[in-house]
Formats: sequence, structure tokens, C-alpha cells
Amino acid sequence: MIRSFRKYHRQIAIALCIPLFLTVLTGMGFTIAHEWLHQDQLGKFILGLHTLEILHLEKIYPLLNGLGLVGLLITGVSMTGLFRKRA
Repeated sequence: MIRSFRKYHRQIAIALCIPLFLTVLTGMGFTIAHEWLHQDQLGKFILGLHTLEILHLEKIYPLLNGLGLVGLLITGVSMTGLFRKRA
């Protein structure tokens, strides 16, 4: 069972590497551009990247990111052995 969870965890992690990296970088970039540097135009562009509004995926992208993270959480926690029965 753990071996199959490792396999799924690895596959999900590979698939989500770039989208999650993009989400994290653009989230930090928006905060820096909008709040610290007061660059509203740049902040708007970065926010468009953050939600993938540029590619018209703003409705599905957050859902896919969230489902992927839930999958990583479930497979990761199950591999820790916290829920195994002890002898």
C-alpha cells in the first residue's frame, strides 16, 4: 500500500511542480509589486499570471491546484505511518 502511495505521490508532485511554483512566485511578486513598490499595472499583470487569467483558466486553475495539493497531502500523510495499527 505504501509503495503505491509513493508512486502516486511522486506522479502528483511531478505534475504540480511548475503550477505550484508559478502560484508561489506570482503570489509573492504581486505583494512586492503592489504593496511595496506601488506598481499597480505590474501588480495587475502578475495577478493575471497568478490566476492564469491570461490563458482564460481562472475558473479551473485554482481548483486543480487545490485538488493536487489535497492529493499530495493525503498520499504524504498516509506514507508517514501515523494511521497504522500498532501491534
